[in-house]
Amino acid sequence: MEALADFDKEVLLGLFADLEAAEIARLLESIPDSQRGQLWSVIPQDRNGDVLVELGEVARLSLVKYLEHEQVVEAVSNLESNDLAEMVDTLPDDVGEAIRQSLDYHGLRGLEATLAFPEDSVGRVMETDAIAVRSDITLETVLRFLRNRESIPDHTPSLMVIDRQRVFQGVLHLSDLLTHNPSVLVEEVMDKDGLFIAPNASQHDLAIMFRDLDLISIAVVDEDGVLLGRVTLDDMVDILHEEADHQILGAVGLDEEEDLFSPILSSAKRRLFWLGINLATAFLAAWVIGLFEATLQQIVALAVLMPIVASMGGIAGGQTLTLMIRGLATGKISSANSKWLAYKEITISAISGVTWAIVVGIVSYFWFSDIRISMVLAASMIVNLLIASLSGFGIPMLMKKVGIDPALAGGVVLTTVTDVIGFVSFLGLATMFLL
Repeated sequence: MEALADFDKEVLLGLFADLEAAEIARLLESIPDSQRGQLWSVIPQDRNGDVLVELGEVARLSLVKYLEHEQVVEAVSNLESNDLAEMVDTLPDDVGEAIRQSLDYHGLRGLEATLAFPEDSVGRVMETDAIAVRSDITLETVLRFLRNRESIPDHTPSLMVIDRQRVFQGVLHLSDLLTHNPSVLVEEVMDKDGLFIAPNASQHDLAIMFRDLDLISIAVVDEDGVLLGRVTLDDMVDILHEEADHQILGAVGLDEEEDLFSPILSSAKRRLFWLGINLATAFLAAWVIGLFEATLQQIVALAVLMPIVASMGGIAGGQTLTLMIRGLATGKISSANSKWLAYKEITISAISGVTWAIVVGIVSYFWFSDIRISMVLAASMIVNLLIASLSGFGIPMLMKKVGIDPALAGGVVLTTVTDVIGFVSFLGLATMFLL
């Protein structure tokens, strides 16, 4: 960091020469926005494109604004079509157009083919560098073909097997290629049950397959059975990392691409919206309390005890909401098991509600020596915990059905429900039985 502060170019050149692209990207994301453009000159040119790919979207945009279009075009010139599509999608339109104009016919065709797939689909992360061999040739021919190549792509545990029309037939595991008689045909030893996935499938479903089946790579095949490419483990690690960040940051209204060191104004703008939503829900809760102003004026103890009901409901609902969002993200929740989950959450909330209703009832009685207040507090606790758990279960299910991300908006809706129900149940019961 001392070399960075003094911009000791010689030291920085030596430092960056030993770092991988992901490490350089992490370093760029760990310094103020204004210093990123300056550091670009000491990053090895052969890693420039990979560094841009590894950067989060907001950090990437902040860096590119300090670079000339020619520098960006040169950096991405050797990227695969899936990474290039991400650049064109996330960078300013003028930079994206400059990238398009720099491509030859085949490069532009590959880029447009990738961009034609939906943003969160398998086709967007698909690589086209899969090695494919025909099923009607011998293993000796395959070995000779591989020896004539300078290298094979990373994460290649097997070769794709196709026919003359490039229709996917299965996979030839490298272990089988090396251990069988070279004179036998590929079709005799290949795995005809090789897994594949459609390019329009969601990246979420793909991530579940990689996790559950311990995959290293998988073929991507179109509706006619033609091999298009493959997806590898390194791409899936990035997707899983993004999903984890999305769940954590989305709970507080932040985007997973949030840049810790981006300019103050741009960061503030991204956060203002959800703060405004929370403020609106707070006013709603305050309005509900205002409806019972006469009750609060006559029984001051209610104002002291009121936050307990809302707080307990928020915690209970938050536990259920977190489990539901996690279950939906991992594909464990479906229409087949949702009824049982609803029953489970109702039962748990009933047990929790009764248990803590007894506790708070006893505490409030010793505090205010009024059995009626204790009974009202206990009853409202049970009601709010039941509603909170049902809301924690139902809100993400409903949001998922209508296409709203529950990780991003579920917490705000749940807080509103638990606050409003908590205040209405407590103050409403107090108005009915204490006045």
